[in-house]
Amino acid sequence: MLNIFYKVNGKILVSLSETDFVSIKRESVLWIDLLAPSGEEKHATEAFLGTDIQTRAQAEEIESSSRFRETDKVIFANTNFLMPGPEEYTEEAVSFTLVGNTLTTLREVPLRSFTELQRRIEAMPKQYTSGYAIFATIMDQRVDLDADMIELMSKEISQYSRRINQKEDINEEFLLDINQLQENTMIIRENVVDKQRLISNLLKSNKYPKDLEPRFNVLLQDIASLISHANFSFERLEYLQDTVVGLINLEQNSIMKIFTLVSLLLMPPTLVASFYGMNVKLPLAGLPWAWLVIVGVMILSLVIILFVFIRRKML
Repeated sequence: MLNIFYKVNGKILVSLSETDFVSIKRESVLWIDLLAPSGEEKHATEAFLGTDIQTRAQAEEIESSSRFRETDKVIFANTNFLMPGPEEYTEEAVSFTLVGNTLTTLREVPLRSFTELQRRIEAMPKQYTSGYAIFATIMDQRVDLDADMIELMSKEISQYSRRINQKEDINEEFLLDINQLQENTMIIRENVVDKQRLISNLLKSNKYPKDLEPRFNVLLQDIASLISHANFSFERLEYLQDTVVGLINLEQNSIMKIFTLVSLLLMPPTLVASFYGMNVKLPLAGLPWAWLVIVGVMILSLVIILFVFIRRKML
C-alpha cells in the first residue's frame, strides 16, 4: 500500500498509486508512506527519490551505524515501534528515509501513530511544511503512546502492590507475572532509548530545518522523563519481587516450623514407647495398670517440651 502526500496551492493532496509519480513534482512531496509495499511500489518510490530504500533486514539491524546513517543527500533512520499484546509487547521495525524535504516511511503493519497523523495532515495541512515536520510529529505521537504504555504499566504495578498488601494469591504464578512486567518494562525502556539516540543523531545533522530544533529538544526532554519513569517502575517491580519472595519464604518457614515442632513433640513419647516395646524386663512391666503410668509419662514429656517452646517464644 502506498500513500503520497504532496502540496498543491497550499493544500495537501493524497495519491494512492505509484503511477502518479510522473505527474507530481518531487519538491512538492512531503511524505511517502509505504505499508507492506509491493515490489512495483517500492521500485517506483526509489526511482522517484533517486535513492534506495532500506530493506526490512536493515531496518531491524541493532548496530548503531545501521540505526542512523547520513550521506551527502540522504538521511536513513530506523527505530522500533511497540505494539502492546495481551501479556507482552512486540516490536515493529520502521524505516525513515529523508531526501531533501521529503520523508519516506517503510513499515509492514498498520500503526496508530501513522493513522492519526494522516487524519491530522488532511485536517490541518498548514502545520506540515516539510517531511522533517512530519517526522517530528510521528516521533511526538510515538513518545506520547510510549508514555501511555508506561502509565498503564504503573497502574498495573499498583494493582499488584495492593494484592501483596492484601495477601491475595501470593504464589509462584504471581511471581512469574511480576517477572513478565519486568520484561515489558525493559522492552519499553530500550525502545524509548532507541528513539532518544535517533533524535540525538538527527540533531547533529545540518540537513534538518533549524526552526524544528526546539521541538526536537522538547522531545528529548520528554524521552528523558520516560526513561526515568521506566527506571522507577523497574525498581518498584524489583521491590515487589523481593517482597513476594520474602512472603513465600516466610510461609514455607512456617510450614517447616510446624513439622519441626510436631517431630520434637513426638520424640520423647516415641522414646518411652520404644523402651517399653523391647523384649526385656523393665520397671512396672507386667502390672495391669502400668500402661496408665507409661501414657502419663508420655503426656508429661510432651507437655514439658511444649512449655519450653512457649516459654522461649519459639512458637
